[in-house]
Amino acid sequence: MSNAGQFIFLIMQKKVLDLIGNTPLVKLSGFDTGLCNLYLKLEDRNPGGSIKDRIALSMITAAENQGLIKTGSLLVEATAGNTGLGLALVAMARGHKLLLVIPDKMSREKIIHLKAMGTKVIMTRSDVNKGHPEYYQDMAERIAGETKNSWYVNQFGNPANPLAHETTTGPEIFRQLDGKVDAIVCGIGSSGTITGLTRYFLKMKPDIEMVIADPAGSVIKDFVTTGSFGEAGSWKVEGIGEDFIPPIADFSLVKAAYTITDQESFTMARKLLKKEGILAGSSTGTLLTAAIKYCLEQTMPKNVVTFVCDTGNKYLTRMYDDSWMIENGFKTE
Repeated sequence: MSNAGQFIFLIMQKKVLDLIGNTPLVKLSGFDTGLCNLYLKLEDRNPGGSIKDRIALSMITAAENQGLIKTGSLLVEATAGNTGLGLALVAMARGHKLLLVIPDKMSREKIIHLKAMGTKVIMTRSDVNKGHPEYYQDMAERIAGETKNSWYVNQFGNPANPLAHETTTGPEIFRQLDGKVDAIVCGIGSSGTITGLTRYFLKMKPDIEMVIADPAGSVIKDFVTTGSFGEAGSWKVEGIGEDFIPPIADFSLVKAAYTITDQESFTMARKLLKKEGILAGSSTGTLLTAAIKYCLEQTMPKNVVTFVCDTGNKYLTRMYDDSWMIENGFKTE
């Protein structure tokens, strides 16, 4: 067999879970980023369509290795959708069942996708906070506690969540930029991304600046800038922003934080599609808006990285739909 034939054979032998990670990094050219170079890590290229594939594989593998689950176990999780899609992908490949509790503000595309994969989905209220019986995390934990042969994944407190980013995402970014990375812009959901990256770069480049992009209404920005926070508001961007501080959160390298409105996020995501041809999800609009603000404030050249957290295919009936934008007050023309 020729070398080319061997290469093709090796590609054909890969399984879908082997395709998680090693996502491309692209430099933006259609936006004013001042003195900085701004790069997007295309996490939408993971097989489940989001960065959450990484943590799903890490958390399920860790639970299997620790004997917490075995073939046929029921996995229960609270999710905005993308962690659920990642868990569905890995659970299907590993022979597990999956039940997800999802707030009712999440996109129809995510729900349809999950149900098509055979996942049981329970919808709950998105207008209640932690401590309320219908709050999605509390409900998922309660269901797991009441169900035999089940395991509560708990991405918000699971150490295998940040471990995924410490061992894969961080090293990939460092390698792709030959170590010449000065700042990384993250959103905060479970906080696994920023915590894992912080742990990796504390060892490899401790002078790196972590930057937070937070939806207006979330409590994260207030906490990292003042050390306290009040009651959370509401926002329509999916997957990032919180009404509490996740137990696994490590903000020790955070040097800046920006509050970004839904309007800014949706408008920026649509600009990204028109200017760069990248169809990204709503949280990417939040991250990119904050990243550009950060870049324009710099007085020295820097290499800045942020993420296409998931594919915009999950939001076609929302922020990419003019009618939805008009109905929700985000588009007037």
